[in-house]
Amino acid sequence: MAFLVAHLPCNMAGPLNFYHHYNYNYQIGNHRNSALFSCINHNLTQHMLSCKRQMCSTSTITCSAANKPSPSTDVSLTAKIRSEVLSPFRTVRMFFYLAFIASGALGGLIATTQLIAALANPSRAAEVPEMLKGLGIDIGAATIFAFLYYRENKAKNVQVARLSREENLSNLKLRVGEKKIIPVSSLRGVARLVICAGSVPFILESFKLSEPFTQNLLDRGVLVVPFATDGNLPSFEFDEGEEMKELTTKRKQLWRLAPIYVSEWSTWLDEQKKLAGVSPESPVYLSLRMDGRVRGSGVGYPPWNAFVAQLPPAKGLWTGLLDGMDGRVL
Repeated sequence: MAFLVAHLPCNMAGPLNFYHHYNYNYQIGNHRNSALFSCINHNLTQHMLSCKRQMCSTSTITCSAANKPSPSTDVSLTAKIRSEVLSPFRTVRMFFYLAFIASGALGGLIATTQLIAALANPSRAAEVPEMLKGLGIDIGAATIFAFLYYRENKAKNVQVARLSREENLSNLKLRVGEKKIIPVSSLRGVARLVICAGSVPFILESFKLSEPFTQNLLDRGVLVVPFATDGNLPSFEFDEGEEMKELTTKRKQLWRLAPIYVSEWSTWLDEQKKLAGVSPESPVYLSLRMDGRVRGSGVGYPPWNAFVAQLPPAKGLWTGLLDGMDGRVL
């Protein structure tokens, strides 16, 4: 169970930060409720949450998480169902491809037996060219539809694998505030998450670079999930001066999520880096759409200015209408 140590004035809760770079995919998998509850209960008996509040001119937030067994990598039923919903006619196409393959193969078999019989009977020699033509058509048709079936099946497997990784991501846990723990999936339709993963210096620099865009990012429903991969604890300092009070409150809101169960996050992140051909030590970022699907990723610092330019506001006249304009799914 993750623990959070915060030094804040009054009752202010603090945020957290981690990861970064551009061009890679993510996906999702299944998590058994019984196993999840068991693991949570186990961790609750082994870890304690401590918070210290102190009146001062600056706030420091430090976060870390304990290890927990990684989730199963099996393809979930949910991922398969989502794949069917996203491509409703794929199964129909694959059925007809198989039917045409069987028809071509059967026709080729019949044509082959007729050709053998014609070759064995000199009186039927004139029929041979026509039989060869029919045999060629049958073989060509079977080959073409076999290729189409192979391509469709490959696309299906790729899509299911991507959706499975997205399901795995949606089952990872986040801490909101001091006591509330939620899965990533609970923020679908509510927030656009940006996952920052890397060393503590990388996270702190990402935190610093996001400051000029704080208000615009919040207006677009962006929340940052920082994940430190070097085993150290990042500390965020906020200016608690009266003139900076409003900005500080918004900064804390933007960075208030904290990942817990480090082993699960690390396993998922390592898999994404491996699939993308990215070095395990590279700092990366991952941007999610409002529906929880991956819209962008890369190595390096998150492009905060690009998020502001590309994402529509999360509230206002166009709320709902522009929810699907988050960007192309990777």
